Amino acid sequence: MTSIAERLQLVKQRLLCAEASAGRTPGSVTLVAVSKTQPTSCIREAWDAGQRHFGESYLQEALAKQAELAGLDLIWHFIGPIQSNKTRLIAGHFEWVHGVDRLKIAERLNEQRPENLPPLNVCLQVNISDEASKSGVSLAQLPALAEQVARLPGLKLRGLMAIPEPGGGMDRQRIPFRRLRLALEALHAPGMDTLSMGMSDDLEAAVMEGATLVRIGSAIFGARPVRM
Repeated sequence: MTSIAERLQLVKQRLLCAEASAGRTPGSVTLVAVSKTQPTSCIREAWDAGQRHFGESYLQEALAKQAELAGLDLIWHFIGPIQSNKTRLIAGHFEWVHGVDRLKIAERLNEQRPENLPPLNVCLQVNISDEASKSGVSLAQLPALAEQVARLPGLKLRGLMAIPEPGGGMDRQRIPFRRLRLALEALHAPGMDTLSMGMSDDLEAAVMEGATLVRIGSAIFGARPVRM
């Protein structure tokens, strides 16, 4: 069995190869290790191997991990849908939020971001494949939401995020990622420099279409433990 450090190195090699294939600068894509449901021992092992960005989706679990790992220089990303009653804790304990798809949530995060912290980095989640079961703003509604969120001083609107439906080969995988990139370009918004897209099975396609953040879980940590 391979260790987390070995799997992390394999993912980094995949990223370097994808960047080279896309003609991009080495290291231009930030790797976010999705550590939800993983114990703190696994996060610490990844940190020991040089990983700094970690993604969580379950708030109470994430807060417990943050408390236990408080001495480490970790950058925490909250990924996924956000409930209104969770915004205060998310606003105070994370550097990045990847799942904003409603103005109400953005306004609450803005109001509840502690004044002693820098603006919260935010990506708007787009339902890029128009799936009824997926969260995210539609492409038609995106420009209005982006304009409204960009005005909130407690937030820093960085870009867009999507979780496309699983594709087949590389060509098919690239289609929704290209759609997200074109949506970001169409906004013509200064400071929006982030495309959070690509996971363990499709990171190469995402990098080819301009991903700046990829969110990788199973390829680093192995099969996700069952959450009790």
